[in-house]
Amino acid sequence: MANEMMEHIVLTRKKLRKETVKTVMKQFDSELLGLDYTNQKRKYKKMLASPFQFYRGSAFLFYYDATQIPFAYHTADDKPTWLQGDLHFENFGAFKNKEGNVVYNTNDFDEGYLGSYFYDVYRMAASIALYSEELGYGEEDQIKLINVYLQAYYKQLLAFVDRDELPGSLTFHEQNTIGPVQMVLKGLPEREVNAVLDAITTVDSGERKFQEKDGLKHLTHKEYNLLKKSWPDYVASIDSDNRQREGFYKIKDVVKKLGAGTGSIGLQRYYILIDGHEDGEDGDLVLEAKEARTPAPNHFFPYDELFSDDSPHHGKRVIIAQKAMQYLVDPYLGYFSIGDHDFYVRENSPYNEGVDPSELMDNEGMESTVELMGKVTAKAHARADEFQFEHESEEEIVKAIGSEYDGFISQLIAASIDYKKQVNKDYRIFSEWCIEEFDLEAKH
Repeated sequence: MANEMMEHIVLTRKKLRKETVKTVMKQFDSELLGLDYTNQKRKYKKMLASPFQFYRGSAFLFYYDATQIPFAYHTADDKPTWLQGDLHFENFGAFKNKEGNVVYNTNDFDEGYLGSYFYDVYRMAASIALYSEELGYGEEDQIKLINVYLQAYYKQLLAFVDRDELPGSLTFHEQNTIGPVQMVLKGLPEREVNAVLDAITTVDSGERKFQEKDGLKHLTHKEYNLLKKSWPDYVASIDSDNRQREGFYKIKDVVKKLGAGTGSIGLQRYYILIDGHEDGEDGDLVLEAKEARTPAPNHFFPYDELFSDDSPHHGKRVIIAQKAMQYLVDPYLGYFSIGDHDFYVRENSPYNEGVDPSELMDNEGMESTVELMGKVTAKAHARADEFQFEHESEEEIVKAIGSEYDGFISQLIAASIDYKKQVNKDYRIFSEWCIEEFDLEAKH
């Protein structure tokens, strides 16, 4: 009898969680993002690749869950910091900064918003467990890796509080990194400066144009005219010290990129060929304009009043987040709107690379990578206050942790491992729902 009762409880909990997962996914993807059936199916097909990929595409579900847990160690509501908003293992990478130096940093700010630092750290810690599990690491090693990340995060914050290092100018480069990250940083300068141009454009009769391949498609006449009409707004939004001569941003060709990303499926994305640095085809540049919408954290802790008295421009929000959390950012950052669709713009750079998973199969390489990710996260949170706030974010975070460092570490490790297990269960539930609703099956 007791066994039957326990089995009934387990089945009931699974049923209730399945309804929760379905409802939350539908609410975000269908109601809030407005994805039609085809785009939902395309997104979910990518999410079915693994529990980690499911986690990547379900940030809204994460915030729904995380904001219901009475965690300790949050900063005060009136002392927020800039959050990356979707911090996970694959949102770090190496790239060239404004001065042409190859550095390692976070590289995606679509979900950038304001709130307690804790959500970034918790989301990242859970992703370490999921990602390392996918690579074959056992739970004991997962716990160790999360611990390495959290210790590096906290120690870097203390270095900022003590003014041993300055978050406003600290960068991670070939000389102060080791392991797989250093290997990526060493390899990027060898990449050809015109790698993007050569891969997706061609020169015909002295005129460079995009090729229609790899999901690239030219705009209709109407789409092109709408973009061209909004383009002066983009040029005007570029920081004055980065703005180039008249004619630099002249549009030579435009294509839309179809089916890119996971969480961004259904959002419009354009590749824009501009005249660039010099006359002739060799000076051309490719910019990427990506549609930005209300970020997932916004639905759970709104701070819109800190952006503007009016409705926030989400393209502007993304680049503000990037400027706040990075040092010497992309000089082509800007924003514009087409109708009620907001966009942000950045360079489509050949110098953008993450660590190859094959380099993370040994403990030493994996540990050095997550340690650096902890330092990068701390730098991003500590630097962000220079852009918006009167308070020092690193001081507020250290104050929130207080003398309970061991408790902070223990709570986050336990919560992250528990959530990893929940994600694995949710992935199975999600897989069942995708079969029923979208005739999609998981790859494993």
